[in-house]
Amino acid sequence: MNKNDSISIPVILKVGKGTLGCLGPTLKNGDLTEVVIYFGNGLIDLFGLKVMESMREAGVTVLEYQELDTVAIEDIIPLAFAIPNKAKAVVSIGGGKVIDAGKYAAFLRGIPFISVPTSSSSDGFSSASASLLVGGKRNSVPAKLAYGIVVDTEVIRTAPVKFIYSGIGDMVAKITSLYDWLYEAQCGASELNDFAVMIAKKAVNSFVRTPYESIQDEIFLKELLDSLAMSGIANEIAGSSAPTSGSEHLISHALDKFLEVPQLHGIQVGIATYIMAKVQDHRYVRVNKVFTDTGFWDYVETLQMRKEDFVKAIDMAPSIKPHRHVYLHEEKYREEAKRLVYEDEILKRVLV
Repeated sequence: MNKNDSISIPVILKVGKGTLGCLGPTLKNGDLTEVVIYFGNGLIDLFGLKVMESMREAGVTVLEYQELDTVAIEDIIPLAFAIPNKAKAVVSIGGGKVIDAGKYAAFLRGIPFISVPTSSSSDGFSSASASLLVGGKRNSVPAKLAYGIVVDTEVIRTAPVKFIYSGIGDMVAKITSLYDWLYEAQCGASELNDFAVMIAKKAVNSFVRTPYESIQDEIFLKELLDSLAMSGIANEIAGSSAPTSGSEHLISHALDKFLEVPQLHGIQVGIATYIMAKVQDHRYVRVNKVFTDTGFWDYVETLQMRKEDFVKAIDMAPSIKPHRHVYLHEEKYREEAKRLVYEDEILKRVLV
């Protein structure tokens, strides 16, 4: 059987107001009655009581729980094999670190993973890979798509607004990543999966067309998180991250490699998305409108990110994934991207 003939999708998907307080019944309904829970740093104090009461009232046994603040693979492997054998699931509650750690631990033990993100900073909560430190360097390692995704929009709303901006950047990036994948296929370096293209395209188009008054509106947050979840499914269908990760992600990954303190993933990706949309001459007006209307550009301007860093990252981009052939793997497009960093009026305003 071809790997694309069989795909996994989340069995549990709950996105809405108050879902964290109903986590216990949600797990009980899925027959996940014995679980291990990992909380992000400082989150036991914030959410521990609510979560534990929900588990107790639903009759779900918490075999163990702890806070995690590491994504070093040498820490995650022993953690995984210390999980009690009777555990039916691993639950991670928090940001990218604890979700990646829990996802990989569950993958190693072959048990379901329940993703409970407390911010909307990226589509990592729904992806089938984990970003871990391997030998001290950030690497994307295989994992499994989450068995369950539970997102409380009230919790997302109370997180710092920078995480919403990061999620916006990572979501809008699907515009350029899809165009990169199409280009890669035209060059004979990849094979498209039409269904994955459709899912990713529907996700981003649904998001960018959502009416809202504030980015903290319930409808806006729910649409953002639903669309980020759909992105993970598009990757699962494709058997790779190609539908949702193109040149814009290569720029961000390059920045991660040399910046002493990188910005949030989706912030870097968002800026790179605008650059690549102009290079591709594809939907850059829409990208700019979303970033202007949501306040993304205003936030970026406060960060004092450097043009020189983006230029360096553009040059590094092909080395991040040398097996691919997206726009930035060709010198003429790298040169155009670097020119834009210095000459585009928006980028001149938001970068120093």
